[in-house]
Amino acid sequence: RLVHLDLKGAAPRPQYLEQLLPLLRTLGATGLLLEYEDTFPYTGPLEVLQAPHAYSPEELQALLSWARAQDLDVVPLLPFPLQFVLKHREFAHLREVKELPNALNPHKEESLALVKAMIDQVMALHENLQWFHIGCDEVFYLGEGEESKQWLQQQNNTPEKLCLSHIKAVATCLAWSYPTVTPIVWDDMLRGMSEETLAESGVPQLVQPMIWDYGTDINIEGKVQLIEKYRRCGFSKVWLASAFKGATGINQSLTLIGHHLRNQLEWLQVARRSPADVLEGIALTGWQRYDHFAVLCELLPVAIPSLAVCLQTIKNGGFSEKIRENVENILGMPNLEIDTFMSPSVGTFPGSNILTLVTQISFHLKSSVDDLLERNRYATGWFTLYHRKRKIIHPIIVHHFQPDAVRLFSKWNAVVQDLQVAMEPVFHRCAIEEWMEENVHPSLQKLQEVLDDLDEA
Repeated sequence: RLVHLDLKGAAPRPQYLEQLLPLLRTLGATGLLLEYEDTFPYTGPLEVLQAPHAYSPEELQALLSWARAQDLDVVPLLPFPLQFVLKHREFAHLREVKELPNALNPHKEESLALVKAMIDQVMALHENLQWFHIGCDEVFYLGEGEESKQWLQQQNNTPEKLCLSHIKAVATCLAWSYPTVTPIVWDDMLRGMSEETLAESGVPQLVQPMIWDYGTDINIEGKVQLIEKYRRCGFSKVWLASAFKGATGINQSLTLIGHHLRNQLEWLQVARRSPADVLEGIALTGWQRYDHFAVLCELLPVAIPSLAVCLQTIKNGGFSEKIRENVENILGMPNLEIDTFMSPSVGTFPGSNILTLVTQISFHLKSSVDDLLERNRYATGWFTLYHRKRKIIHPIIVHHFQPDAVRLFSKWNAVVQDLQVAMEPVFHRCAIEEWMEENVHPSLQKLQEVLDDLDEA
C-alpha cells in the first residue's frame, strides 16, 4: 500500500514529512511512491532541473531514513516524459516536437544518456530499492516529431511499436545497471494494444504495469479482464492505482472524501476478482498538479482525512462505522464528513490547522465578498462601476456601506494571516504565494479596490 507524494507542487518541508510518516504507517501504509520531479537534488549538468525549493541531499537522506524507521518501502518515480526537463533551454533540443516540452525524442542517443544520468543520480541516494517507477503515461505527441514520422513510414512500424520501444529502452537502461530493481510503468499507453503486440515487444519481461483509474464508476469487469490480458502477455505482476486527492478538479481546493472512498471500494472489488498472486500492490495517488504547468490541487494537509479513510479502507478490505470511528480517533476529528466537504473543524493530525483555515476560505471568502459587492443595495444602487469610475458618492452612503466593507476586509485579512502562519512550517514561500494568488488575492483585491475607491470618492 504505497502512498504517492507528488512533489511537483507545494512540496512539504522535510520537518512536516517527519511528523507525517508515523501517521501514514499507523493508518496502514507500507510504502511511499515519491514523485520527485524538480525537487530532487540533481548535480552537474542536471543541476538546472532543481527548483529553488528542491530538497538538499541531506534532507532527502533524512527523509529516506525516517521512512526506513517506519518500515516504509520507498519507490522513486521519475515522470518520463519529462516536461520539467524539456521546458529548459538546455534540453529543448531533445524534444520530440520542437515547440512542445511534452515528450522526449526517442531516436536521439542523447535522450537515453539523459535518462540514464537521471536514474543514476536518483539511485545513488537510495539503498536497497525493490522497484523504480519510470512513469511513461500520457506521452502526448510521441510519433509527431520529424524523425518519428520517418521511422513510422518504414514497413511494419506503428505508433504502438514506437511507444513500446521507448518504454523498453528506458526500462533496459535501468535493468542493465540495477538488475535487482523492477521498473514500474503507468499502463494507459498499453491498455489499447493487442496481446500480440505487447507480447512480441519484450516489454512484459522488463516492467510491471500500474493500472490507474480515479473514478467512482470503474468498469470492474473490464479491469479484471485487463489484468488477465496483461498476465497472458507475460507481465509477472500488476499494480493498481487509486486516488485520495488531486483527481476531481484541476484547481480543487477541498477534498471530497466520499468520491475517493468509492474509488477504493471499486478497486477492492477488482482485487477480489483477480488472482491474488498477480497483484503486487496498490498506489494511493495524491496529485498536486495535473501536470507540471497546471495550478495546485488540494494541499496535502487538506487531504489527510481522505487519505486516512482510503488507507484504512484498503487495509481492512472495506469501510464500516467502526473504521470511520477509528479514523476519527487517529486524526482527533470528532465529526468526519464523508459525503459533503468538511466543515471547518479542528483535528490533531499534522497540518490540521491548515485544513480548518483553507475550508473557511474556500467556503466563505469569495461568496462573502460577492455578497457585499453584488447584492448589497448601497453598492449596487449608489456605488456601481459607473460611480466608482467617476468618484461620485452621496456622503451618507459612505456611512451605510464603508463600515461593512472595512469589517469584512479586516476579518479576512486576519484569517489569511493565520493561514500563512500555519503554512510556513509546512511549505516553502513559493507554494504559499501560489496558493494565495490563486485562492485569496482575487477576492481580497476586489474588496481592497472598492475601499480605495470609497476613500477617493
